Amino acid sequence: MADALTIELPNIASAITLAGQGEDNLKILSKQTGAKLVLRGQELHISGTDKQVDLASRLVRSLEYLWSKGNIVSSADILTARQALDTHREDELQDLQKDVLAKTRRGEEVRAKTFRQKQYIQALHKNDMIFCTGPAGTGKTFLAVVVAVQALLANQYEKLILTRPAVEAGEKLGFLPGDLQQKVNPYLRPLYDAINEFIDPEKVPSLMERGVIEVAPLAYMRGRTLNNAFVIVDEAQNTTASQMKMVLTRLGFNSRMVVTGDITQIDLPLHQESGLTVAIKILRHVEGIAFCEFSQKDVVRHSLVQRIVNAYEQYEK
Repeated sequence: MADALTIELPNIASAITLAGQGEDNLKILSKQTGAKLVLRGQELHISGTDKQVDLASRLVRSLEYLWSKGNIVSSADILTARQALDTHREDELQDLQKDVLAKTRRGEEVRAKTFRQKQYIQALHKNDMIFCTGPAGTGKTFLAVVVAVQALLANQYEKLILTRPAVEAGEKLGFLPGDLQQKVNPYLRPLYDAINEFIDPEKVPSLMERGVIEVAPLAYMRGRTLNNAFVIVDEAQNTTASQMKMVLTRLGFNSRMVVTGDITQIDLPLHQESGLTVAIKILRHVEGIAFCEFSQKDVVRHSLVQRIVNAYEQYEK
């Protein structure tokens, strides 16, 4: 039986936020519920079967905390809300939406967008060593940098160390101009970008000169003991087993280490096993180490990224 419902939104800002860019959110809501959603000014018109309209209405209402404040509503927010409705986790969803991890220099709120991201953030605050694997766009590195920068600014640690193996995805370091630091900088760009969201880019060079922030290739970690430091090992799928053992055993007193990587994007020679996969097998049951595994459902970039990741997963199966 056909049904229709109109939701009066409080203002134009909330209507624009709910609809999303190019009304993409309305398309996602329609795909998730089967209902037709049309926005006219501040009125959201929902039509379809009784069941479709009811589900769409509940889904829109479950996102009210975000759109009513004019906060950005992403595709990940919608999919998480749908998951919450299906699994009767509405209370958890409200906590997820209200729990702001940090604010960027532009005043944008950073928070977990999926339940797995929330578990990851909890692990980042609780454990001294955390492994996080998953596809591109799931926030593995970004969320680790957010927690690390907040801890650094709160003087919980003396330094923030970001490192990754300088393994090329089809290119050679030798072809790049400049000295070693200039050669590896392109590989470390995502880490710089995340830091710059929270610390004025003009201040970062000074912090690096003083050793408060260190961004370096993995080889620079050999022979060191990293005390009073928050350490992030990025792109860890491209470490060898010996490199991984080396960096894990650098952990010193009052330090925390986060190891992130995507085991579906290994750029090592085919005969060489990833140090990340080896470490996960060996350390899975070691007390004090947390393991977080993201899937394509946790992708919080452009919705197309999630579909790309899903397509590759299906192809590789």
